Amino acid sequence: MPTVPVEHTDPINARILSISEDLVAGFHEHPFHLIAEKSDTDLETVLERIRAMLEAGVIRRVRQTMLATKLAHGALVAWRLPEEKLNDAFEFMAKEDPFSGHVVIRSTDTEVSGSGYRLWTTLKVPVGESLDDHATVLKRIVGADEYLLMPANGVFALGVGHVRRKGLPPGEKADSPAVMMTTTPVDLTDEEWKVLLILKEELEPDEIVANPWNGRAAKAEMSVERFCEIARTLNEKKVIGRFSTFLEHVKPSATGERVTRFNGLFHWAVPKGREIEAGGEVGRHYCMTHCYWREGGPQFGDVNVMGVVHGTEKETVLAHKAAIDAHLEAQGIPVSYTNVFWGGRSEIKPSEISPAVYRDWHRRHAT
Repeated sequence: MPTVPVEHTDPINARILSISEDLVAGFHEHPFHLIAEKSDTDLETVLERIRAMLEAGVIRRVRQTMLATKLAHGALVAWRLPEEKLNDAFEFMAKEDPFSGHVVIRSTDTEVSGSGYRLWTTLKVPVGESLDDHATVLKRIVGADEYLLMPANGVFALGVGHVRRKGLPPGEKADSPAVMMTTTPVDLTDEEWKVLLILKEELEPDEIVANPWNGRAAKAEMSVERFCEIARTLNEKKVIGRFSTFLEHVKPSATGERVTRFNGLFHWAVPKGREIEAGGEVGRHYCMTHCYWREGGPQFGDVNVMGVVHGTEKETVLAHKAAIDAHLEAQGIPVSYTNVFWGGRSEIKPSEISPAVYRDWHRRHAT
């Protein structure tokens, strides 16, 4: 029996992934049908290939994402701690703290403002809880000297699309600036929370089927129609992100294939009052997987626009940045500080947003 190709470079897989990574926005009752339609691939092939890539670890998870900025307080966190504690801190954040999402050890090419902050995480806590309180507990546990919380004041780009972005020429951008998304949390009913928490869990290989929500509706003890109705309400409240297949883009596959080799966290400090303008100009560049208005303070040269670019070659990532730098200059937006923080060891997982899980975690880690 012939084996199913699982590498992301396979032409059919690449066609599917170019859609399924980040182009299925919002909630869809039949997300795999939509992927099939948009990728011009029959449904059975889409299901077979995504299931095979998930089982092979090429796709690390398939899930309905949430816009956590609408459901939880969040921030990018830079941690300064003794070098000998760095790896143990990484392990704890990655494995023992469900509220820390991306956990990355970063470095800079030269010693500049902020180079001493080697550990970077994303942190989310349920609405009504304190980011600072949670970070203070983490600081005690891992023995950090200092942390800096950088919540997003606005979001200009949020996606992945590694396959779609491969071969993208530096400077390629949208016809108009990116529009800033806000991060104002919304209130949900108990029934909406119930559906949301079940909806957001990763799909197992046997759930990669034509009707993936049937089993989730049964778990919620409600009809499929009611489950999808509530999911559509969550979509209208703008707490639903995208349905996505997340590639393993940090570690090589079993055959040594890599989706990316380098990721650069770009920093720009622009004049106060021009953050939205500058963020829109940076975020319109297709290479940006993430772009935010965040305040880094004096520890990071008063940076206020940040973004991430991935690539297989360091020179290409730097070429993307050079193109954005030139574009900002052409738009008359001065930059007083800029830098690249390169990603090294990393672990990426969804941040937990359940209030009950949060309360239980703090009970277990109280002094």
